[in-house]
Amino acid sequence: MTEITFYQCFQTNILNGTKTITIRDASEKDFAIGSIVDVFTYEQHQWFAKIKILAITPLSYHQLNDTHASQENMTLPELKQVIRDIYPNTDQLYVIHYQLVNEEERCRQ
Repeated sequence: MTEITFYQCFQTNILNGTKTITIRDASEKDFAIGSIVDVFTYEQHQWFAKIKILAITPLSYHQLNDTHASQENMTLPELKQVIRDIYPNTDQLYVIHYQLVNEEERCRQ
């Protein structure tokens, strides 16, 4: 997998580093650790960044906690609602840890 999409409302938090994880279902868990992927908005497929995949860990919906919420730059109730809105019938999730790739790192790729 070489690209990932985020809702446009998360773009600022990704770019300023306050959102450092994304929680996805099994269909979006197969990124290679260490890979650099292009980031696009979900709504208009507009490119806005590159991220480096640091780790992917399995997680059930019921294991969501305040740490995950903080890494998503949300409260825990907000995070649980967003996850239920996107994945209404999914309990098995995956936490994708990433870091924003700066310009210098992009040039080395």
